[in-house]
Amino acid sequence: MRVVLREVRDSDLSLFFVFMSDPESVRTAAFTSEDPTDRHAFDAHWRRILADGSVVMRTVVVDGAVVGSTGAYGPPDDRQVTYWIDRAYWGRGLATAALRALLDVVPERPLHARAAADNTGSRRVLEKCGFTVTGKDHGYSHARGEDTDELLFTLPG
Repeated sequence: MRVVLREVRDSDLSLFFVFMSDPESVRTAAFTSEDPTDRHAFDAHWRRILADGSVVMRTVVVDGAVVGSTGAYGPPDDRQVTYWIDRAYWGRGLATAALRALLDVVPERPLHARAAADNTGSRRVLEKCGFTVTGKDHGYSHARGEDTDELLFTLPG
């Protein structure tokens, strides 16, 4: 499978909403919006993201199909990466390929990331891309309805 990143199109947002409101995906990610099924809030969030010139967001396309998104955001001293792949495509190395491609687009270093401590898939993606665990956090997960441990990652400069 060939992974390509391209600019986010308005037509991608309906697919992103489906991917990001899937209950199993939301639970695995843990730290999501308060109500991932609120389309109005989702649309407002994406309008803000796409209007912010400091945010780099890309659509992940595999063999012509939109399968997710990846991006980088935040101030220069705490630039974070993010990615979300449709659950139907998990386990195929697509998140790793998408993040590697993003790292070619975003030259700033260091970069940071966060993942629920029990999200072994996301941890593997980050480690394969050169990120290392540099800390821990603990916070309330709306997706799980409980406090959840989180790992902090850094890709050094």
